[in-house]
Amino acid sequence: MKTILDLEPKRVWHFFHDLTQIPRPSGKEEKIIEYLVNVAKENNLEVIVDDIGNVIMRRAASPGLENRKGIILQAHMDMVPQKNLDKQFDFEKDPIETIIDGEWVRANGTTLGADNGIGLAAALAVLTDKNIKTGMIEGLFTVDEERGMTGAFGLKPDILKGDVLLNLDSEHDGEIFIGCAGGMDANITFHLSYEPVPDTYKAFEVEIKGLKGGHSGLDIHLGRLNANKALNRFIKFIIDHLDALLVSFDGGSLRNAIPREAKAIILVPDNKINELYEIKSVFDKNFQIEFGKVEPNLEFNLKETQLPARYIKKDIADKIVKAIYGCPNGVLRMSAEVEGLVETSNNLAVIKTSDDTLSIQCLIRSSIDSAKEAVGEKIKSVFELADADVSLTGAYPGWKPNPDSEILRLAKKIYEEKFGKTPVIKAVHAGLECGLLGSKYPNLDMISFGPTIVAPHSPDERVNIPSVQKFYDFLLEIIKNIPDKN
Repeated sequence: MKTILDLEPKRVWHFFHDLTQIPRPSGKEEKIIEYLVNVAKENNLEVIVDDIGNVIMRRAASPGLENRKGIILQAHMDMVPQKNLDKQFDFEKDPIETIIDGEWVRANGTTLGADNGIGLAAALAVLTDKNIKTGMIEGLFTVDEERGMTGAFGLKPDILKGDVLLNLDSEHDGEIFIGCAGGMDANITFHLSYEPVPDTYKAFEVEIKGLKGGHSGLDIHLGRLNANKALNRFIKFIIDHLDALLVSFDGGSLRNAIPREAKAIILVPDNKINELYEIKSVFDKNFQIEFGKVEPNLEFNLKETQLPARYIKKDIADKIVKAIYGCPNGVLRMSAEVEGLVETSNNLAVIKTSDDTLSIQCLIRSSIDSAKEAVGEKIKSVFELADADVSLTGAYPGWKPNPDSEILRLAKKIYEEKFGKTPVIKAVHAGLECGLLGSKYPNLDMISFGPTIVAPHSPDERVNIPSVQKFYDFLLEIIKNIPDKN
């Protein structure tokens, strides 16, 4: 039976297969760092592991090409750990199981890690190929990109030597990216107090699942349902109309993934249970009317469960659900400069109940720093009015487009000559590391490109096989034609 090791280009798929066998969720990159160091040593490449865990590889210029501009191939080594509810899988121990599905490679019930594993594999293929003749090449492989770009944040401004940076973390064949959004986290904490559960109440678990989710930057404009916002809508209604009480609320798992699943434990008076099911039926119909075409696999479940010992005090629960209801979510403004580009958005990403707190995390994105800050203050205002603690952290800059870039002109020319059509030049509403790297190395000339990857950050993630060959061929032509230094 055919495996990904049989696919072309073999060097890229060989390295990608290695990556699928090495656990590498964000914040747990120790094994992949070890692997990268071993690859460098086996191929006589200079290798540095900086204080934060970023790996820098370097191969010398080919003889006679020492005056070529130095190239930096940049990718991140971590992946988003998402799985289907019914999938038993430990992202810190288990290898990814890959499946060839027609012209696509996907995983079995989990994220694939093509984001950014394919880019990392392509960079390794170049760095270890002694037949490639060009100037000096560096590989910059960062840690923890998906959780907050801490690798790029921690990179020192004097460690890289290259002049041109090729970011290999884009996901659309035929597109070259020259700009991206910046981002910021909103971290919200409610301090909880509890009351004992009355004898006249019954407990129910209410759950929304089966949603598409997806990347909170690349997919935010698709109108997909946010599980946290949808479930909160139901909870608020039954609190307002049935005197329901809230025990717990948990939804989403990653700040940069649109939440696909959410569940809560609620208490409803014995004499209002029939009304509860009637309201649930109405919500079933409303969700189907509003989101049936976008979310065909939406499941909205309600079942009786064991009565807990306590519930969140009603005044606190009221503030929680009202603040979540009022929190902006999704696309907030489209770009006035770039047609079809989302300028500003927010993803109400994670809700988690612990013993004494309920925490919420949002990821705000914008290509305009002042707009990003304004949304942060709006979210902060909403939740502070509800007596929550709010901190705005992890702000990173966007990447301002440079349409006059020399590497862009070269890449566009090569693409047209090689593939017979003009690539689309655009910015993306996602947080590429180029913004941060450009702030540390302002003279870098940068572009970003990659193969076609669908549904990153979700178990539906898949990469198009023909586009990987095309992506690698394009990358090789750019590398071979890098101009001399001025």
